[in-house]
Formats: sequence, structure tokens, C-alpha cells
Amino acid sequence: MSDFIAVGDSLVHVVEHGPARPQHGTIVLLHGFPCDHRLMTGAFEPVLSAREGWRRLYVDLPGLGRSVAGPSIDSTDAVLAVVQELVATLVPEGPVLLAGESYGGYLTQGLLAADPGRYAGVCLVAPGVIAQRDRRTVPPAEVLVRDPDAVADLTQEERAELDEYAVVQDARVLQRMREEIEVAAAEADDEAVARISARYTGTFETMPAPSYDRPSLMIAGRQDSVVGYSDQWPMVERFSRITYAVLDRAGHNVHLEQEVLFSALVHEWLDRVEEWLD
Repeated sequence: MSDFIAVGDSLVHVVEHGPARPQHGTIVLLHGFPCDHRLMTGAFEPVLSAREGWRRLYVDLPGLGRSVAGPSIDSTDAVLAVVQELVATLVPEGPVLLAGESYGGYLTQGLLAADPGRYAGVCLVAPGVIAQRDRRTVPPAEVLVRDPDAVADLTQEERAELDEYAVVQDARVLQRMREEIEVAAAEADDEAVARISARYTGTFETMPAPSYDRPSLMIAGRQDSVVGYSDQWPMVERFSRITYAVLDRAGHNVHLEQEVLFSALVHEWLDRVEEWLD
């Protein structure tokens, strides 16, 4: 089921899965930039649909996917404010989990900074922690697996772009990238993307970060040349219940390139959350 929720001068598209009155609670899932909810449904729904009792809210951030960004959406702080109001509206009470990938993981840190006691668990996938790209510590771009047949139809320019972030280049990964990431990026509102990009650093990044004591998971790619894996390490000291997995043979699309390990880790995180809630 999908719906549109008015938040300020924006109209936010949300795709909902799971029971209206869940056994455990609600998971709010936030995608990367400039993608849409399809990135998160592709990554998480195979895991979450196999479990009972969790309502899932897949959000299209303002200006992305089918969501419409109003004029006030001019920064990460503005996007974060929309997400905060959306969560308060759609989940006024009961347990809430957060799952964020890349920019969605960055926003998740902003949500925790504002109200860490509200959330029963957090999952961060290749999360950004430093908005300014030239300040990040990242490994060089590297391709470890390339299927010549899978890339045969790509132009030289397309191959060069792919080499910047795809560590594994086989038919399965490339097909999912097209269906879950590239299509959505092509449909983004360019003006809204430009406004947000111009003020990409969230205020929360410059403030003291809170500690967090609920079951958490962070998954990073060892070859992630976009956000890296070492800038995230300070969170391990602040999150007393976190599992931090840095996976080899994976870049920024760690959920695609190490799909089996990703699914196993998310299942285990949910086991810990359900244990804690019980």
C-alpha cells in the first residue's frame, strides 16, 4: 500500500508493508541520495517479509521518488525536519526502528541526535557520517569482480562511471542497480537535489553526538570509495549494543555485493531487537 502525506509544503510518498497493528512495532526505512524507496525495498523486504510482526514504512525523501519537495526543502536540516514530522504522524506511539542507507543513514544519525530514547533499534548501511566528500577517509575505487559479458554493452563512459563505485560487476548486481538505484536517480527533482546539495551538512553533524544503548547494526563495505568505513568507527564507542561489520568484496552497494551476509546480519539484528523488546 502506498500513500501521500502532506508535511509542511511537501508531499511525501510512503510505501507501507506489513500489518496495520504489528506485533513488534514499525520500521522506518530511509534511502540514499538521490535514490528512492526502491533501494530499501530491494535490500530489506526479502528479509522483513520473512518475519512476522513488523510494519514497514519505506519513505521517498522530499524531491526524490514520487515525493514532491516544497520550496522550504533547501538543506539536509529541512529534509530531516520533514522526516521527524512524518515519523511523529505515522508512528505516534509504540516501538520504532530506523534503517538508513548512505544519506538515509546520515539522516538517521540526526533523528537519534534529536531523540535517542524514541527508537528501539537502528540499522545503518554504508552510512555517511561526514557530509563534505573531501573530508572523508575513503579507500581508492577498486573493482574486484568483473563479468565481461555483463558489461559488454556499456559505453566506455558508462564503464568508467561504474568503476567509481561498483566493486562487483556481474549480471545480478548490475540488474539490481538499474532497477533499484539508477532509475530512481534519473527521476529525481533536479532543482530540489541542487538545493539540498548546496546545504548538505546537517546541523547535527557539528554538535556533540549522543550515546545509544539499544540493539544496533552497522554494515560497511571494505572497498567503499564513497563514504568509506573508518569514519564510522567512533559510533562503535558511542553505541553500546552495536555490531559493526566491514565486509570485504563490497563497496557502497554492500547490500547488493554481499547480499547473503547482509541478510544474515539484518536477521540477527532483528533477533536482538525482539529479545530486547520482550
